[in-house]
Amino acid sequence: MATAGEPGGRGKAPAPGPGPGPGPGRPAEAETPVAYYRLEEVARRNSPLESWLVIHGKVYDVTRFLSEHPGGEEVLLEQAGGDASESFEDVGHSMDAREMLEQYYIGEIHPSERKEKGSKSSSNSFGKSCNWIIPIIGVVLLAFMYRYYMGESRAS
Repeated sequence: MATAGEPGGRGKAPAPGPGPGPGPGRPAEAETPVAYYRLEEVARRNSPLESWLVIHGKVYDVTRFLSEHPGGEEVLLEQAGGDASESFEDVGHSMDAREMLEQYYIGEIHPSERKEKGSKSSSNSFGKSCNWIIPIIGVVLLAFMYRYYMGESRAS
């Protein structure tokens, strides 16, 4: 088994920062190692028999929860095997739902595969900035066409 710093499948290492370890309700000597998973490994767990998803870098095995999910199992199966962070936040889950999620926690995405907060791919950023440019170009073209046809109709 690979350690957290080694390339490979998953490894175990002490949790870096908040999470399992000392804190309210947790004894100081009960630090548990964190299992790290590669995105490729999570992607293989996308069926009703085994459903894993990632929310904010943490990996959850929600297989047992599929039939209990208030929105239906289809909602979870659509996200299974991938990063469900955006969908999870878009729904606006309650604090109870967030606490319930912790019982399905099995590890974290390997540090070498985590997306940095605030960094987005340049093509994705470009695509989002173009979303407002296209309608503006369309309006400008329509305005020129309108002036052209109105000018010709007055000339005749």
